[in-house]
Amino acid sequence: MKFAAVDVIAKKRDGHELTEEEINWTIDAYTKGEVVDEQMSALAMAIFLKGMNREEIKAWTAAMLASGKRLDFSSLSKPTADKHSTGGVGDKITLPLGPLVAAFGVAVPQLSGRGLGHTGGTLDKLEAIPGWRANLSNDEIFQLLDHGPGAVVCAAGADLAPADRKLYALRDTTATVATIPLIASSIMSKKIAEGTAALVLDVKVGSGAFMKEESQAKELAQTMVDLGADFGVKTTALLTDMNTPLGLTVGNALEVRESLEVLAGGGPADVVDLTVRLAEEMIQAAGKDASGVRAALQDGRAMDKWREMILAQGGEVDAPLPVARHTEQVQASESGTIVSMDALQVGLAAWRLGAGRERQSDSVQAGAGVEIHAKPGEQITAGSPLFTLHTDTPEKFEAALAELSAAVKISAGPVEGGIVAAGTELGRVSNH
Repeated sequence: MKFAAVDVIAKKRDGHELTEEEINWTIDAYTKGEVVDEQMSALAMAIFLKGMNREEIKAWTAAMLASGKRLDFSSLSKPTADKHSTGGVGDKITLPLGPLVAAFGVAVPQLSGRGLGHTGGTLDKLEAIPGWRANLSNDEIFQLLDHGPGAVVCAAGADLAPADRKLYALRDTTATVATIPLIASSIMSKKIAEGTAALVLDVKVGSGAFMKEESQAKELAQTMVDLGADFGVKTTALLTDMNTPLGLTVGNALEVRESLEVLAGGGPADVVDLTVRLAEEMIQAAGKDASGVRAALQDGRAMDKWREMILAQGGEVDAPLPVARHTEQVQASESGTIVSMDALQVGLAAWRLGAGRERQSDSVQAGAGVEIHAKPGEQITAGSPLFTLHTDTPEKFEAALAELSAAVKISAGPVEGGIVAAGTELGRVSNH
């Protein structure tokens, strides 16, 4: 059945429910170029303003899935599980998590993306490793999962949910990213197309996340878990705090270095704790015994898998990581207890330094970013280092310093109430 795009737009503009047939036609026509960007922009804004109900979101996700191919890992000799984060600052969890879960006999197909704005991209981080390649064929993915390291991080193929790829680029330029129906259907169409049997979602909450409020994050988590159930994927969502950056580094090579510390049995406690928590969820969802996960970071099993994984994708596992040519230190202006550190401001500073991109076509500096020397809850004295800024382009320091000027609050007196660490679990939703 053929519809008129203007009628579909007007129907949603006026707050009415779109039928499955209307949604199927719209997504198919947009993928083929018959519905043009101006029309889809108007529809995206109508959805942003008027929302979608459960059946509409399910139909929209199914239509995006139907726009391309789906991978099927059921022939593998081991169960599959994946993780997706809704994006944060210093969120390098995928790097230690994949090899850690693979050490427990679970195949981890992580089809990841590049960063945009203040949130870093997993592929950008791994591309800081000399020789590492993000683009793999489907045959290579299957081979590495079944007969290689058991964990793969790579770029999603153009044939997986191509409608989402096209629509996401449009949403980014039309201020329609932050709406739950479109976020949920975008994430889940890609993850379902990827073919994993179990999925753990890390839904970030706070200043450095898309979802600033816990109520919003809970709604997004529930929507995605429900979509997982609709399409037969075991899905769990954890809500985790993103008011403070995760770990002590924000930036591509800086975060790889910190991930290696975690894989070597060290690293910041917040990164270690969240990595272990998500690994336990993934391993259990895959039907395996998740006891001893933390020990696998300490005894080298996860590091062995990491080395195997990087080598399998062409990476020079022992090569030195890129280092920025210029650094500048930011010192505390007063003594006391650090009460808060705004994740968004730190993320924006890293972006200003060259660690992120404004448009998908932009390049990133591998060595750029922000190193954090003290976190909320810690005592600091005036003149002590708070941050070290890294960049190849020192003219960017001024803009980064402006972002950080009000990022940290220090209290000279006693701190009332507890300070929530980055990555703290705030809630859990599951469909199994």
